[in-house]
Amino acid sequence: MAGLMRRFRRGAQAREIEAQRQRLYRLAYAWCHDPALADDLVQEALTKALRKERQLRDRARLETWLFRILANCWHDHLRARRPTDDVDELVLGHEDTPELRLGHSELVASVRAAVAMLPVGQREAITLVDLEGFSYAETAQILEVPVGTVMSRISRGRARLKALLQAHRPGAQTASRASVRRLRRVK
Repeated sequence: MAGLMRRFRRGAQAREIEAQRQRLYRLAYAWCHDPALADDLVQEALTKALRKERQLRDRARLETWLFRILANCWHDHLRARRPTDDVDELVLGHEDTPELRLGHSELVASVRAAVAMLPVGQREAITLVDLEGFSYAETAQILEVPVGTVMSRISRGRARLKALLQAHRPGAQTASRASVRRLRRVK
C-alpha cells in the first residue's frame, strides 16, 4: 500500500511538472528568442526535474525548483557557447615581463641621472615644462625670469639631455661623444 501511495504521489508530481511546460517555454523563449533552443532548454529542464523529482522535499516550492533548473540549463548553454581558443594556436607571452620592467627602470634611472646632471636653471625649466606641463609663461612666472630665458634654458637643456641619453645607448658611444664635443664648442 505504501509503495502504491509513493507511485501515486510521484505520478501526481510528474503531472504538475509537465503542467509547467508552457510557462517554462515562455520564459526560455524570452531569454533566448529562439523557438528551437527554448524548446530544447525546456525539454532538458523537464528531463532533469523528472529524473531528480525525489530531491524536491517541499511540493509548495515546485515552481521555484523548476524555474531554477531552467535557469541552470540556460547558464550551461551560455557557458558552452563561450568562445574558446585552441591551445596550439595561442601565442604565450606578456607585455609586462621582468626584462621589460628592468629596461623601463633602467631608462627611468638614466633619464633621472641625466636630468640631475643639468645645470640648475635648465633642470628647473625642463622639469616645470616637460614633466609638470606648465607653459613657458607660467614657468617664467614661477622662476621669476623672462620668457626668453625659459625658452633658452629649455632649448639648451633638451640638447644636453639628448647628448647625455645618447651616451648611455649601447653602440652610440662614438656618435654621442662627437655631439657632446660639438655642443661644448658652441657654448
